[in-house]
Amino acid sequence: MTMLTALQVHPGPWQDGGDAPAYWPVFPITFGLFWLVVFGAAFYLMRRRVNATAATNAAKADPMNQARATLADRFARGEIDEDDYQSRMAALRYGE
Repeated sequence: MTMLTALQVHPGPWQDGGDAPAYWPVFPITFGLFWLVVFGAAFYLMRRRVNATAATNAAKADPMNQARATLADRFARGEIDEDDYQSRMAALRYGE
């Protein structure tokens, strides 16, 4: 029997009835942890987006926030001066 034939016929050391290596649980545990991280990151990002959208919609729905934003926009464009801006903000803040 030639050497090449002997190597082809021999089943290899993994078929000799030996135990699996002691580190075999590392791979399935790592694989499971990887998927937990992927799903956790996806959940976090979706939750963050939903909360940001809800907060934006709530801010848009509040008329006082819209009034403050309009007033700040008019002040930034130079339509009103600082004293006018401060007095109108005070009126919005204290309901005058």
